[in-house]
Amino acid sequence: MSVLITGATGFVGGAVVQRLVNIGEHQVVAAVRKVSDQLPQAVQRVRVGGLSLDTDYTKALSGVDVIVHAAARVHVMDDDAANPLAEFRKVNVDGTLNLAKQAAEAGVKRFVFISSIKVNGETTTGKPPFSPDDTYQTTDPYGLSKLEAEQGLFKLAQETGMEVVVIRPPLIYGPHVKANFKKLMETVYKGIPLPLGAVHNQRSLVALDNLVDFIVLCTAHPKAANEVFLISDDEDVSTTQLLQKIGKAVGKPARLIPVPVGLMRFAAKLLGKADVAERLFGSLQVDSSKARELLGWQPVVSMDEQLQKTVEVYKRETAV
Repeated sequence: MSVLITGATGFVGGAVVQRLVNIGEHQVVAAVRKVSDQLPQAVQRVRVGGLSLDTDYTKALSGVDVIVHAAARVHVMDDDAANPLAEFRKVNVDGTLNLAKQAAEAGVKRFVFISSIKVNGETTTGKPPFSPDDTYQTTDPYGLSKLEAEQGLFKLAQETGMEVVVIRPPLIYGPHVKANFKKLMETVYKGIPLPLGAVHNQRSLVALDNLVDFIVLCTAHPKAANEVFLISDDEDVSTTQLLQKIGKAVGKPARLIPVPVGLMRFAAKLLGKADVAERLFGSLQVDSSKARELLGWQPVVSMDEQLQKTVEVYKRETAV
């Protein structure tokens, strides 16, 4: 089977490429902007433009059976675009559907789309965990662009017969993780005190190894066709518990001060950081039972195991 990966040098896409190469049963094709030394030698590189309405994927799609579409304009804090939704739509909707239409015309059998839990919403505080069949509550521009892409893909599937699989992960962590998760690791490792010792929320996360294992399963499993999946480690934790686990992984106890959450939420609101407060203090849980029951999937790594692996890579890269 020939599998084309977009975003092949990114956090998720790169890990999918490596897993497929390790399996050794697939022809692995990477659609890239420029030839990259980051990719294994066994990978066929096909240079294409950016993910846009005008990109021509003819060469990349030759002989391809399945696409794993991990490329996207990702969610960023403090987006300075004049119209963030329009910018997200150019890449995540128009670019995705352009690729999918060309894929269907080229005879690609399945399109695996890496979406986002932001399609479901921002929080489950006071509510049940998110499920694949929820009524969508997103108002986030990134989440809206992913929802519109999903809807366009399923419409295309009905029109062409190309199978579509949608995967909506929550926060992903693992080796080479960046952004806020990396900052948390750095803070705990340096022994900096944090006022997060009394947070009793519940959040679902997904280890990179678990997500990649599920993505690879969805490239071929017959029951995955035209389905939406929410995926997690099935091991929800509070912010306090997560920091304690990170501390265990780095070999230094997290220095956590038990400041009342209500006080911190109030301070965050005054500073215009209510969205940051919700990520730290609110709950976001997902129900991943569909993945287990329909596809027979189980996590391949525990949270503690993935955190240990993540910290080991972090220490090597930063020489700490």
